[in-house]
Amino acid sequence: MVLVGKQAPDFSAKAVVGGGEVKDNFRLSDFRGKKNVLLFFYPLDFTFVCPTELHAFQAKLAEFEKREVQVIGCSTDSHFSHHAWLNTPKAKGGIEGVSYPLVSDFTKEIAASFDVLVRDGGDNGVALRGLFLIDKKGVVQHQVVNNLPLGRSVDEALRMVDALQHFEKFGEVCPANWKQGDKAMTADTKGLEKIFGGK
Repeated sequence: MVLVGKQAPDFSAKAVVGGGEVKDNFRLSDFRGKKNVLLFFYPLDFTFVCPTELHAFQAKLAEFEKREVQVIGCSTDSHFSHHAWLNTPKAKGGIEGVSYPLVSDFTKEIAASFDVLVRDGGDNGVALRGLFLIDKKGVVQHQVVNNLPLGRSVDEALRMVDALQHFEKFGEVCPANWKQGDKAMTADTKGLEKIFGGK
């Protein structure tokens, strides 16, 4: 299911916030009208590719915050598991030091609503590596979904934030491989000619 251009499914769930506090009713809609949101799903706590991604998002967290983007992680683990993983040192495979919210999708309803839930043939299920950039109106503007073995690029996620915010501010569209500081273009023939012509 492609969610781009549609309202992101709302949810209310337990989340571990600020690196340790448990919030009972963490809602995606609480950020509507206030911040863009980068919501990413990962398969499981205490695994292998996942901690590299969570630490990579933490390493760039100041860049997202500077752009007024709320980063949120989500997996089908319990909030107890999130809390335990947050209290496990990085050198031991833990995510100690991660401070953005980690949502517990223990019922698997959130992953299912974003169409990233995969089942193993039994009652167990995990989320694919789905990433959703949601604007202040609650509309999904970008999504990418990787299979379980394939880690994501946090730099690419940040680039997409910059592209969205450039479009929102200036109304210009962003060509292939655009990054902050590059020329953007108007969405017409003249804009294309300007990009290809170098004028």
